[in-house]
Amino acid sequence: MNNEPALFETNLTSLPLLHRGKVRDIYAVDENNLLIIQTDRLSAFDVILPTPVPGKGKLLTALSNFWFNKLNHVIPNQLTGIAPESVVSANEQDQVAGRALVVKRLKPLPVEAIVRGYVVGSGWKDYQQNGEICGITLAKGLQEAEKIPGGAIFTPSTKAEIGAHDENISLVATNKLLGEALAAKVSEAAVQLYTEAADYAEKKGIIIADTKFEFGLDNSDNLYLIDEVLTPDSSRFWPANQYVTGKNPPSFDKQFVRDWLEQQHWNKQAPAPTLPTEVLKQTMEKYQEALRLLTS
Repeated sequence: MNNEPALFETNLTSLPLLHRGKVRDIYAVDENNLLIIQTDRLSAFDVILPTPVPGKGKLLTALSNFWFNKLNHVIPNQLTGIAPESVVSANEQDQVAGRALVVKRLKPLPVEAIVRGYVVGSGWKDYQQNGEICGITLAKGLQEAEKIPGGAIFTPSTKAEIGAHDENISLVATNKLLGEALAAKVSEAAVQLYTEAADYAEKKGIIIADTKFEFGLDNSDNLYLIDEVLTPDSSRFWPANQYVTGKNPPSFDKQFVRDWLEQQHWNKQAPAPTLPTEVLKQTMEKYQEALRLLTS
């Protein structure tokens, strides 16, 4: 998978480009459908890195498809079943093969639905300061990377533009943004999606410490799961056999890249440092192992 050239940016002329995100390029197919292409770009600290990870887009697309199909009983998702190759010209099919989805054109909600099952990352920093994560009070005396007593919690954030940072928001603010009924529906769906996925993954040797979901509405205000789902780009995956309470375990996700970047003299503003070949190789191996364990 990673012997082929990396795709840093798509260049389709058969469809109009709507948006280039941190990782995905989005094109209009027609008034009802979009083409979302998962490139090999990598972002860290909300900055797009100059070095793509060869094959990453195809791997994340395969993993998202796996989860969309596995969890579609919880909530409808964006998939249409239309082959991406069928909506672009013949000479552009290599840019979409294995790394694109034709999805319903939905209205994305203005929040990211983050679900945390463990006290780690920014949640651990919050907890150390005031015993809370995003305003939710937790039991006293928890250690770093400990499983949250009583089950996973919903801790939404705003969606920032490229180069800006997402910000955690309270449930009160979420209710104001979405309305109480929709906010409750999003929270319930997100926690159920996470819980079912985490239970499954643990049997496969992976702990999903936390993850981010995105949702959208159709013209009738029906709620759909959109974007990517439970990938190493949107989640924190830990090897279950290396997990111990009290320290942050090694992970299958881009934490490896973040750790390398933290050691550089970089102010976390664009442009980011170029990643060494060894870091790219080890990152891709982590992603491949996660896909193999979860889908085998």
